[in-house]
Amino acid sequence: MNLQTDTEIDSSYGLSEEQVAARVERGQVNKQIDRISKSYKEIIHDNIFTLFNLINVVLAGFIIFIGSWRNLLFMGVILSNIVIGILQEIRAKRVLDKLSLITQSSVKVRRSGEWKEIHIDDVVLDDIISLSTSNQIIADAIVIDGRLEVNESLVTGESDIIIKQPGDELYSGSFVVSGNATCQVLHVGEDNYASTIMKDAKVFKKHKSQLRDSINYIIKIIGFVIIPMGIALFVKQYFISGYPFDKAIIAMVAALVGMIPEGLVLLTSVALAVGTINLARKQTLVQELYCIETLARVDTLCLDKTGTITEGNMQVEDILVMEEGLDIKALLANFQEAIHDENATAMAIRNFVGKPAHMEKPVRILPFSSARKCSAVTFESGTYVLGAYEFVCDKKDPAIVAEIEKQANMGNRVLVFMQNDTPIKFDDIEKDGHILALVLLSDPIRKEAPQTLDYFLSQGVDIKVISGDDPRTVHAIAKKANLKNHERYIDVSTLKDEEIDAVVKHYTIFGRVSPKQKKLMIAALKKQGHITAMIGDGVNDVMALKEADCSISVAQGSEAAKNIANLVLLDNNFAHMPHIVDEGRRVINNIQRAPLYSL
Repeated sequence: MNLQTDTEIDSSYGLSEEQVAARVERGQVNKQIDRISKSYKEIIHDNIFTLFNLINVVLAGFIIFIGSWRNLLFMGVILSNIVIGILQEIRAKRVLDKLSLITQSSVKVRRSGEWKEIHIDDVVLDDIISLSTSNQIIADAIVIDGRLEVNESLVTGESDIIIKQPGDELYSGSFVVSGNATCQVLHVGEDNYASTIMKDAKVFKKHKSQLRDSINYIIKIIGFVIIPMGIALFVKQYFISGYPFDKAIIAMVAALVGMIPEGLVLLTSVALAVGTINLARKQTLVQELYCIETLARVDTLCLDKTGTITEGNMQVEDILVMEEGLDIKALLANFQEAIHDENATAMAIRNFVGKPAHMEKPVRILPFSSARKCSAVTFESGTYVLGAYEFVCDKKDPAIVAEIEKQANMGNRVLVFMQNDTPIKFDDIEKDGHILALVLLSDPIRKEAPQTLDYFLSQGVDIKVISGDDPRTVHAIAKKANLKNHERYIDVSTLKDEEIDAVVKHYTIFGRVSPKQKKLMIAALKKQGHITAMIGDGVNDVMALKEADCSISVAQGSEAAKNIANLVLLDNNFAHMPHIVDEGRRVINNIQRAPLYSL
């Protein structure tokens, strides 16, 4: 990110009205990227102006020319097909527009010495903004004063909490987990990091469908044949058989209409529309009719671990007590009540140990920091420290190291709870003391995940877990979920782009994957002849979602991912995937059997 902020801006005063007006005039305004979902005009246009409709309209024109209105009933099929397509896409658009309301729409900015609440579209370059816990970062910015802990997973794919101090950069689309800071806007609008990733999503790409492509191919062939055939039929009826002009036209149109598979087109639309209604009952939004069919044909499913295999929430698995005779839960309850941290780890421990029965008054507090990897509280009875072992202890106990390694291989994160007699001094702690307990935390596996993964494997669908996290962590979680071939994992950050084609078919777990590499992996799988589906929820997944034959997102994901996805899981439940596949296969079977019954 290129730092080009105006260093002359006084953060205590902000921009003046004149400076704001000048930036607005230059177009340096945080206008958001155009929505990727279709407009109503585009929906109507795409459903009306098709080759199938054109052929039928031309034939209808002949009937209208001779004034035989009663012979226009065949246009009912065409109108029904158009209405079904338009209504389904409008319904999907409206549901999606409601989902987009969960994103932040306003931000606090300092202008002319006063804090104001304005819409994010009104933010200009170099604006001074205030960010605090749970805020979304609405534009790339640089921290001027304060400290933040930021979750950048929707943008970068990394699930770790990142600490941001003065001089550090913030990415649009990230969320503030804790802290307060004054920041200066660095990029606006399409110059934002998230917007640069989304540029690929703006490129129109026709959805792949064997059903639609086959029907279109038939109609295309008919389009070439129908002109000479129509002329020949008219000549026969009018000049050879001696039919009156109007009857010759009617006979020609009747013969040509019979050549066009209107019933099959309507049947396909009706079957897919019924499928979308059935999936809506399973809390699944279908944005593209034919994606139901595509997903039913998928042979490779790519997904992230968070939100699919795991719940995306931290929880305490267990507390291993190292010093007998102590009430560790009571000590941890006092510790958490004093520390007031609101990060995921602190909340998980607080939920596990509960409220303290007798609160001891803290003397000094050191909140958690991603840089320190620990937090600490000094009570009158001593100092207690909670954090990563390598960051809180200088002397390593081989037994504890072995236990931590064992738990890490099981997919658990380990924190040590330690006591010493040295009070906290400034931001420093004594890294020597008694280890009281090991706190084991995990991102719990979804209860339905193993069964869902087993279902796809039983259907011959290969699973690829593509994540921005450490591949060892992803491997351990995949092992817990009983994913086949979980031992085949690789750190993609060590690979060159040209190496991806070779490794993508040999491994199951891919860690430290960049947004561009996700797209390259999907492209490589398609090049090898696979029909791919991608499940993603972040801006970092947009390029891969766009590349996949079928794309799936969740309601709690980023707006970009939801807009571009063919399917949206409204209740964020990965367990609905088997129902979607079954519904797609039922639709395909019904459509394929129907022509046989008419023979």
